[in-house]
Amino acid sequence: MYLFQDESQDKPQEENVTASMEFVLLGFADKPHLRWFLFGLFLSIYIIILISNATIFLLTKLDPALQSPMYFFLGNLSFLEMCYVSVTLPRMLRDLGTQRRRIPLIACATQMFFVLLLGGTECLLLSVMAYDRYVAICHPLHYPLIMNHRLCVQLVIGSWITCIPFQVGQTYQIFSLPFCGSKEINHFFCDIPPLLKLACVDTSVNEMLVYIVAVLFVIVPFLLILGSYSKIISTILKLPSASSRSKAFSTCSSHVMVVVLFLGSGSITYLRPKSSHTEETGKVLSLFYTILTPLLNPVIYSLRNKDVIMALRKLLCK
Repeated sequence: MYLFQDESQDKPQEENVTASMEFVLLGFADKPHLRWFLFGLFLSIYIIILISNATIFLLTKLDPALQSPMYFFLGNLSFLEMCYVSVTLPRMLRDLGTQRRRIPLIACATQMFFVLLLGGTECLLLSVMAYDRYVAICHPLHYPLIMNHRLCVQLVIGSWITCIPFQVGQTYQIFSLPFCGSKEINHFFCDIPPLLKLACVDTSVNEMLVYIVAVLFVIVPFLLILGSYSKIISTILKLPSASSRSKAFSTCSSHVMVVVLFLGSGSITYLRPKSSHTEETGKVLSLFYTILTPLLNPVIYSLRNKDVIMALRKLLCK
């Protein structure tokens, strides 16, 4: 009887210790002289990202000229970017402004899950957008039939749902590790590589699982995109006039720039050898795919797209 009571008392104590565990996000603590400059910079970037992506999202919903599958996917990408940047930047701004760098274990796990989920979803959505361009250029007569609204919705929903079980599992296996000693994460958000360094057990199995998931959601989408563009380029080169070739290339170039920026930085972060993992390099690479890509996406797509520019002018003139 007493043994049973003792065990039941110990178990909640262990759970309470786990639940109350906190990490410290160092972020840019090594640059205290730049604290307020960085706060102003990242706040400005966050506002610009929200306004620009929200504008594109609204344009694709409201303007009749932007009701094609390409702009449907672009609107969803803009919505995704707003969610993606909101997972990391607000906490980074809070840490810079208040110097309260502590983050509870549950909050850290939640942040990691959404970063992984939104990042994986973006990889799949970029491959869907490449497929859309492939059908539009290689099979123009069948494009309205193939890329109907129902299929477009299914592709977007599939991009989101496919990632959920993988990222739930990956987050669970990371936070099932025992963390001992230092709880300082040398990063501005809860990411996998710096957290694995804090584990006090062998993490080779966890690292292998990270590689497998990265291959599924970075390399496989990249190969699909590569396959789509190899067919696209082959078709474009067969077009009779130079103006037709130029127009076809211009509809794809914006997407290619985003793919290279996002998938390039993401693959280097999660697929590079452990021996080459440096904390400063990891932070810089993370800035590319969590902040720079959402910032540049609206610029890349709007400045190089006459339909978006015209829709924006009509909206501003109202």
